Amino acid sequence: MSPTATSKAPAARRLVSLPEAAEILAVSVKTVRRYIAAGELDAVRLGRRTIRVRVDSLDRIIDEHPVITWRGRSA
Repeated sequence: MSPTATSKAPAARRLVSLPEAAEILAVSVKTVRRYIAAGELDAVRLGRRTIRVRVDSLDRIIDEHPVITWRGRSA
């Protein structure tokens, strides 16, 4: 099995690359790295240079930041 995401892997174990995570979140790779450093995204290092982001943490960050709560607006 390759270290990247496959359709057969359960959602909790699926991994995506930094560019793929950036595309999912519609942000830059640099922002994805900031989220990882801040502990907002769960990532794993596979080898010396390869970093993968857990798909479930992408879902979590999307759910935690709905548009309606921006700028002090409440639901």
